Amino acid sequence: MKLLIVLAFFAIIASLGSALVSLSRHGGTADRSVIKALIWRIGLSIALFLFLMLAYLMGWVAPHGVGG
Repeated sequence: MKLLIVLAFFAIIASLGSALVSLSRHGGTADRSVIKALIWRIGLSIALFLFLMLAYLMGWVAPHGVGG
């Protein structure tokens, strides 16, 4: 479970990095590759959020207190 969440975070960060690289290569203008990478980032973030909500509802993960 934790591995899946960590992989999703890395995919989100990789997508954001890809958008940054494309943006810096094209002189600061947002082209299709930047927009595509940012759409992927948004989609992955929403999917991770929905997965965490499902995991909580199914009892796969449980919240805990700070330092707990």
